[in-house]
Amino acid sequence: MVRLFALTRGRARPVGDGFFDLISMISLADPAARDPFQSEPVLDPEHQAILDLCADGPLSVAELGSYTDLPVSVVRVLLGDLDDAELIHVTRPVPLAELPDERLLREVINGLRAL
Repeated sequence: MVRLFALTRGRARPVGDGFFDLISMISLADPAARDPFQSEPVLDPEHQAILDLCADGPLSVAELGSYTDLPVSVVRVLLGDLDDAELIHVTRPVPLAELPDERLLREVINGLRAL
């Protein structure tokens, strides 16, 4: 039994500006895109477990928490480490402010129907 703060080395937040929403999609980064002069990071078993899960395809942060049986807060810190090492690619959801207005979409649909 390992205490959760030991897995995150006492950190409560991911390194850098990494914010991982529950529905952010995590996939493996292209190995060719990595800096060839950067040394290979030493990974803990939990980091490697996340990479192994993402090898089959993109997974959400919530799914990774479920599959690893770790709290989402711990998964977010581990993902921050992997993102900092450029081992994963994060696709964040579109902010609500950037989504089209529902009223506008209804007007477009009604206009198309009128044609």
